Amino acid sequence: MGTNKHSVLASIKDTAYIVAGILICGFALKSFLVPNEFFDGGVTGISLLIHELYHINIAYVIVTANIPFIIMGIFQVNGRFAWKTLAAIIGVGICLQFVPYPVITSDKLLVCIFGGVFMGTGVGLAIRGGCALDGIEVLALFTLKRSSFTISEIILGINIIIFSIAAFKLGLPTALYSIMTYYAASHTINFVIEGLEEYTGFTIISGQSELIKEKLVMDLGRGITIYKGERGFLKGSFEVSQPVDIIFTVVTRLEIRRLKNIVHGIDPKAFMFTGTIKEAAGGVLKKRARH
Repeated sequence: MGTNKHSVLASIKDTAYIVAGILICGFALKSFLVPNEFFDGGVTGISLLIHELYHINIAYVIVTANIPFIIMGIFQVNGRFAWKTLAAIIGVGICLQFVPYPVITSDKLLVCIFGGVFMGTGVGLAIRGGCALDGIEVLALFTLKRSSFTISEIILGINIIIFSIAAFKLGLPTALYSIMTYYAASHTINFVIEGLEEYTGFTIISGQSELIKEKLVMDLGRGITIYKGERGFLKGSFEVSQPVDIIFTVVTRLEIRRLKNIVHGIDPKAFMFTGTIKEAAGGVLKKRARH
């Protein structure tokens, strides 16, 4: 019973993400990008380019352009993803056709920044809901399996072609502003997908690991994980080593300085290194206070 309830709540949450993403993408396109002849990257950029060059209804173009990539998504990801993506893109087409979004501004700088931010927000929310509003990722995944290029390199190559055509057909300034739009959108997507919480993973190696463990748990209130290792192996005494507890913990950005001070106060020679945690949940993670 509990599992079914959790599944229903998860489905409702995913649907809310997708619907919000559709509405925000429609807003970005009709209120910022389309009226000002600006472009984005990916399949959306191709659709906008076709719309500007041949004056075909953007709602029809954006749905039609994504269909080959949705079919590809059935084989590259799974059927559920493909059907959700198809429904979401049709939803974007419906919004573009029927929702009377107002034109917000014609200022080029505002259009490229906020058009990109809203576009990235919409796409990011849809991804969090389990689908895509742009088939470029599916194409990149398909190409990745058949070439030595990374997904980022493939997407970059496709976007270079899009912006080059835009520069040739519609002028260099339009293409340059559109590159800024894409930059704002891509960074916003990363922010939305990775979440509002930003965590840092700390690994600590010290001969005073027992004291450090106690301070991290009792004073800082963090959960810790211990790896068993060995320390030593120096150039002048390679044969000498001793067992050590390697401590790993995750903290928010606001706690980084305090953690470093705790460790340094116990062992100034402790070896520490960090890694960015894109998104973390569960365990005993403390959420940042929201005001």
